[in-house]
Amino acid sequence: MTASPSASAADLGPDRTPAPHAGLAHTWIVTDLDGTLVDRDLGLVPRSVEALHRYRECGGTVFIATGRNEESATPYHRELALDTPMILYNGARITDPRTGDHLLDLDLGPVWPPLRDLVLPALPDGVGAVGFSGGDAHVLRDAPALTDYARRDRIVLLPAPPHRPPTKVMLISDGENLSPLADLVALHCPDALLVQSEDTYLEVLPPGAGKEAALRELAARYGMDIARIAAIGDNPNDTGMIRLAGLGAAVGDGHPEVLKAADVVVAACSEGAVADLVGRILDGPLP
Repeated sequence: MTASPSASAADLGPDRTPAPHAGLAHTWIVTDLDGTLVDRDLGLVPRSVEALHRYRECGGTVFIATGRNEESATPYHRELALDTPMILYNGARITDPRTGDHLLDLDLGPVWPPLRDLVLPALPDGVGAVGFSGGDAHVLRDAPALTDYARRDRIVLLPAPPHRPPTKVMLISDGENLSPLADLVALHCPDALLVQSEDTYLEVLPPGAGKEAALRELAARYGMDIARIAAIGDNPNDTGMIRLAGLGAAVGDGHPEVLKAADVVVAACSEGAVADLVGRILDGPLP
């Protein structure tokens, strides 16, 4: 289902800042995509889309915060008819989709040489690696799992390596839990931020990245009180922003770490997790 494009006018004022809102205790909702607003079939959950449209009609502003890149996240952003900045790459970049400007743009910098020269050659068989640079996705180490990953995230994988340090590097397996590889990466890249959004993914991010840090940056830029922000997610990479927000919500079928960190637990993703959060904000908690 596609939200009405007319709703986007409520999000940003003429000076490209989120419009003021009266009467809502939480005037921003920051939502993860996969497993929160996007279901296992890679579609937006209709009940949640309708609820976000209602929230915006009441004066609320919606942001997405995802590990995806621009190519992968933008179709959902457009389907929701949003014009707000996107938190991408698990907080390593904030992009304004209207102008293409980066409000935050981190890269791996000095982390990249040891990652490229020491970690990638030592990866076990079956583990692939993708580097994201300049909006493109580059194959750093090929593996069968990359085919499904590219299909799932709707991206094109380029065979040539990037010409500059990537924004992030993604290690991907076809079923093996990649948690043990965190020790290898930390040994050679102690300053990197390591994030697991799924068991078969291990993301290597720049120092200072993370959804929590990006949300702080966004709130500071627009003068928004953190206490008036609601954030929702389902996996450990969402935990920081859920703890930071004035109202942190965990998807009902999310990771135990997220359930423990949240102020409230809402429905499963497919049942309308985001819709439940909207209902709490607009109508109050269910009896």
